[in-house]
Amino acid sequence: MITYYDDRSVQVTSTAVRVDGRSYALADITMIWHRRGSRSWRVLVGRGAIGAALAGPLVAAVLGIGVAVWLQRSPTVTIAIVGASVLVGLAVGPIADFLFEHLDRSYARGSRQLEIWARWRGQPVRLLRTGDALRFGQIYRAVQRAAERSQPARPGNRR
Repeated sequence: MITYYDDRSVQVTSTAVRVDGRSYALADITMIWHRRGSRSWRVLVGRGAIGAALAGPLVAAVLGIGVAVWLQRSPTVTIAIVGASVLVGLAVGPIADFLFEHLDRSYARGSRQLEIWARWRGQPVRLLRTGDALRFGQIYRAVQRAAERSQPARPGNRR
């Protein structure tokens, strides 16, 4: 038996697909397809919040420099305002890596619910529903590979 994918709730082997305790024999599966749900506004708003957190200190620094020049105060006051603005702008540095990592993970997970469906014993069955695009892709490809390898070779087709 070959294992194509295995995690806490999903196992794809050369004989069956097991999802949350239910088992579907590959011999009984005749077709596999997937569906994409609508976009999750929650994920998109989260990405926007991360972008705002990254841009906020930089915008504040630019505005501070603009205010310092516009006020036309003494050189000491202008330098103090510009210095404070630059420090605010530099504040994004230490947290930028953390925020970019979260943004990158957000794109890896995706912003839609994804489903894997199969025709099992003549009936359509939803095997999996997840919002994690990376995991979905790994499982879907594992199910495809397992199904391809479980089908008997047709006459005239060489493997």
